[in-house]
Amino acid sequence: MLRTAEVYVNPATGERAVVRVKPSGADGDLMVADLHLRPGGRIVGEHVHPAIEERFTVIRGEAGFSLGGSRGTAGPGMTILCPPGVPHDWWNAGTGEALVRVEIRPGSRFRDMIMNLFGLAQDGRTDARGLPNPLQLALFAREFSDVVVFTSPPRPVQRVLFAVLAPIGRLCGYRGSYPEYVNRAPSEVVRLDD
Repeated sequence: MLRTAEVYVNPATGERAVVRVKPSGADGDLMVADLHLRPGGRIVGEHVHPAIEERFTVIRGEAGFSLGGSRGTAGPGMTILCPPGVPHDWWNAGTGEALVRVEIRPGSRFRDMIMNLFGLAQDGRTDARGLPNPLQLALFAREFSDVVVFTSPPRPVQRVLFAVLAPIGRLCGYRGSYPEYVNRAPSEVVRLDD
């Protein structure tokens, strides 16, 4: 049977995601994606998932990571488990492209969050690190607070800032989630070899 996968690109962070398993509500709502990350590339920044477990397996290259305050480097074949509530971050620590398989459970809301971040970046609505402007970020953070919480600034500061910025953001036409991003077609569809 020929299997294909959808590919999504975040030009700001350098991520190229090949979605191997779409979240469907079955199998614990599992999502599996191969993330290709260019040298110097990184994900959006240190964060916590309140109720999501992530498992990273390095397929090729080197991934630097922080997990619960510890830092390290993982090479091919190494797996890092990020339980819910544990701060983590990862980046390409090598000189070539890193390929990391990421398993996320539950994955449906995570997928919606990622589609919004990638869509904003594709439309030039983020900074070089892949973060939207503060008004957009306030609404995004509120919309996806069940999925991701950034560790900086500290959570109490975020609550105050977002309480002030979110109403202004709404008045300026920003939203927490955009259907056009959640439903955006992939950059390409590729054949899976395995």
